Amino acid sequence: MSLKGSKKEGKKYINVIPTDEAGFDKMGSILREYLNNKAENNPKKTIGPFKTDTSAYQNSPASGLRITWIGHSSILIEIDGKRILTDPVWGDRASFSKLIGPKRFFKPPLLLSELPPLDAVIISHDHYDHFDKDTIKYFAGSTIPFYCSVGVGQYLRKWGIVANYITEMDWGDSVMIGNDIVVTATPSRHFSGRGIINRNETLWSSFVIKGPMHNIYFGADSGWSPSFAEIGEAFGPFDLTTLEVGAYGKYWPDIHMGPDHATNAHLALKGKLMMPIHYGTFNLAPHAWYEPVERLEKLAADKRIQLFVPKPGEPTEVTGEYNSNWWKPYLS
Repeated sequence: MSLKGSKKEGKKYINVIPTDEAGFDKMGSILREYLNNKAENNPKKTIGPFKTDTSAYQNSPASGLRITWIGHSSILIEIDGKRILTDPVWGDRASFSKLIGPKRFFKPPLLLSELPPLDAVIISHDHYDHFDKDTIKYFAGSTIPFYCSVGVGQYLRKWGIVANYITEMDWGDSVMIGNDIVVTATPSRHFSGRGIINRNETLWSSFVIKGPMHNIYFGADSGWSPSFAEIGEAFGPFDLTTLEVGAYGKYWPDIHMGPDHATNAHLALKGKLMMPIHYGTFNLAPHAWYEPVERLEKLAADKRIQLFVPKPGEPTEVTGEYNSNWWKPYLS
């Protein structure tokens, strides 16, 4: 196996190891699980609202590394003098429709218009909960560079992002942001598609973001994979890993990790601090909305993993272990 270059079968990209992507053959089982589910998938208490103190962005972080978690996999990363936004989703629903589909538990803590100047936007793959049409359209005509997995650029161009500012990346490709930030696309174990007929015709990726002082891993979406150890060997250790801990289920164990495998991934990556993402924002699985982060706390203690869990919308410097416990007031 290699970190260089993805593989295809015909028009379809394939994972580094055989992967059950929970296709049509699992739909019946998945639907029955949802119908019989008793967990608190949606919060009974209203979450938030959260509000970002944007005055923080008037000064660079003293440590050189600051994180603002917007929710799900949307993160404003301030690293060594640059600002990078990942998988921006400001829409109310992670869906093809504004009327149906998973709805946000809380509003984005800052408006798109309140974002500080950006040096880059990273798009990991084309799923609706990572790639929101209306959010992207906000940036139409801007000069912000977009870095995305191969094939995703077609949507960016269609929605108004200037072609010259779009860079499509295959696994192993690297780009420079400014003079000293290197972003490298690395494998993840997932799938893609925004409709029934175009499944896996665009690539999915994770990303290494390395500056002169700090090194971050943005995991996006992935099931457990031997690639984590390879990435750790090639690019680690990491000051911070951001890894998905939510949206897991027994019928799709290969494409989402959950906290159990995510903690193993953090260790394989040689991470120092682990930040959970992809949880507490949308109802995308039959587990309770709070279960991923509550379970993560226990696993991290058992495996001696230091967590970094910022409150939604709170610009937080990455200087050591930190847990805001933001979700606990909303437990029923």
